[in-house]
Amino acid sequence: MARPGSADVGGVLVHEWLARTGGSEKVFETLAAGFPDADLLCLWNDAPDRFGTRPVRETWLGRSPLRRHKAMALPIMPFVWRGRPAGGYDWVLASTHLFAHHVSFAGPAAPKFAYVHTPARYIWNPELDARGSAWAVRAVSAPLRPLDRRRAKEPVALAANSAFVRERIAAAWDRDAVVIHPPVEVELIQGVPSWADELAADERELLDSLPGTFVLGASRFVPYKRLDLVIAAGESAGVPVVIAGSGPLRDELVQRAARATVPVRFVDAPRDALLFALYERATVYVFPPVEDFGIMPVEAMACGCPVVANREGGASESVRPGVSGELVDVASPASVRDGLVRAAALDRRRVREHAVRFRRERFIDEIRTWLSAHGAPVGGPARLDGEQER
Repeated sequence: MARPGSADVGGVLVHEWLARTGGSEKVFETLAAGFPDADLLCLWNDAPDRFGTRPVRETWLGRSPLRRHKAMALPIMPFVWRGRPAGGYDWVLASTHLFAHHVSFAGPAAPKFAYVHTPARYIWNPELDARGSAWAVRAVSAPLRPLDRRRAKEPVALAANSAFVRERIAAAWDRDAVVIHPPVEVELIQGVPSWADELAADERELLDSLPGTFVLGASRFVPYKRLDLVIAAGESAGVPVVIAGSGPLRDELVQRAARATVPVRFVDAPRDALLFALYERATVYVFPPVEDFGIMPVEAMACGCPVVANREGGASESVRPGVSGELVDVASPASVRDGLVRAAALDRRRVREHAVRFRRERFIDEIRTWLSAHGAPVGGPARLDGEQER
């Protein structure tokens, strides 16, 4: 809990589970850095070194085999979050994309707030995420919806990571939310003159082996990220493609690449320095999914790489057409091709400048202002507590 005399009086930050990578995890890292004396709580933690020596409390799910089977654990998560041991907290902030906003603690109730990445796609918008079609998820979705809607009334206030998610909050929970766009490590990214110079010898050799012009797709290899459409985008413009990331869909993507009419290269699980170097080197970064917000497009823009993104979804709020990229109908090859041509011609200096508005300090300032406006004793603006490991 907060140390006596600290600015963060008895606060606790709550997250679903902590994966090794992920956009919501990056947001939680920034919250932890912005509130360095708050307790940290999650269902389970798959990245134990993320916060150094700072303790992260886990629920009993972290000691069970269910931590490896999210679909099976889904029906009990809302109940695991209830009645956590008393912490004497004065405020609770849940970073939620499933059920973290259900959290409650024994003892006197503290004002609870929720930063919402999305109402659970699995149960509210399965058409946006194929994981919602799993039999176990389909079986529990109907009874979980009214429970989720009822418990979404508990927080004093909600913040959405995009206007797109704000609309989904209204539809699912019948509540309004303020929009606070997520943080991106713009200062870190732009503080290095050339990420290629930061690479190990084998990484630099890989980077230098890539085509001089290429379309980049980078994300987890899962269905809803639609990396197959990045390959199609390269085909539509006759430009080579580089796909970076890792995940269960790799074999399918390799098979798709084998049928492509342009060269396709894979960069497996790049570390951050290599990913940033890929952004710097790429002609255009293509982002096809219907995403809640999309942190990677902002990372690309911070590196000066223009972005071609889906005009549907949260990425449309970070990409400014004609300045930092283009918004397209990803189902239309002609729309994608025209977007690639226009984006490739943009001034990369202006692309970099556009990304500055999403810096981490702006995010923490807006979060503190929002909490304080609703009576949470979080103190005044605070400097970030150093850079957390990604």
